[in-house]
Amino acid sequence: MKEIVVLSGKGGTGKTSITAALAVLAGSEAVVADCDVDAANMHLLMQPDFAQSSEFYSGELAVINQDICTKCGLCSNVCRFDAIPSHNNKYEVNPLACEGCAYCHKVCPVNAIEMLDRKSGNLYISTTKGNSTMVHAKLDIGSENSGKLVAKVKSEALHQAKKQEKEYIIVDGSPGIGCPVVSSLSGANYVLLVTEPTVSGLHDLERVYSVIKRFRIKTGCIINKFDINPTKSKEILNFLKRENIGHIASIPYDTTFTEAMTQAKTIVETSSPLSQMLINAWNKIKEEATKN
Repeated sequence: MKEIVVLSGKGGTGKTSITAALAVLAGSEAVVADCDVDAANMHLLMQPDFAQSSEFYSGELAVINQDICTKCGLCSNVCRFDAIPSHNNKYEVNPLACEGCAYCHKVCPVNAIEMLDRKSGNLYISTTKGNSTMVHAKLDIGSENSGKLVAKVKSEALHQAKKQEKEYIIVDGSPGIGCPVVSSLSGANYVLLVTEPTVSGLHDLERVYSVIKRFRIKTGCIINKFDINPTKSKEILNFLKRENIGHIASIPYDTTFTEAMTQAKTIVETSSPLSQMLINAWNKIKEEATKN
């Protein structure tokens, strides 16, 4: 079984659209994992049924027992995040501001503050429109610890892939280089980078690859909308060659990509000439991912 993680240094490169297309092409061969938990949208194209749902808890939240609280204000004074304001002579914790440090809990003279497990999101195990298994999640508004939720998604995707004896796990990772990206890379066999020929596209491609290099994972790259800036595309190709990153495909700009999305379809579900390009790309990715 091979785990293929799709990343981009920045948002808007077409990463999720391409990942969904690869997932459709893989069909019953793969389990799909959407690890972009901060802004999950792969479900719009894969149309999962959200059949199984479970709550995800991470970190702690301070809660004040008003029956015990003496309204001394000490908790509010020591909170460095201004998470315990006073309203009408009553102290209550603002959950969006609370960092779960437990300082207020430790200093409360009457033990009126309890630290509770914080609900940070939801995890889903679904069947997609293509009858494949998809593991995905949604981080609650204002919640942190997205890296831990990504790890949970990946762990469940691995469990499902082993149980169903699938050949691949296809992971849609978060854009950028933060904790969710690092968590997505853990255990990966192959990374596919999706970039665009812009100044920020190349810059962020270089940044995310600097992270991937530390994991020593074989990497390939798709240049999306390559023809909108041939000069910058050439610079990207030079970077790929210099870093020994496989050039998987250069996909031209085509409005059928957007038209397919408005119909909740991937490009490979249409008659667009781009479909064959993605088919060829998927075959090349499988070949690269299975090489020793």
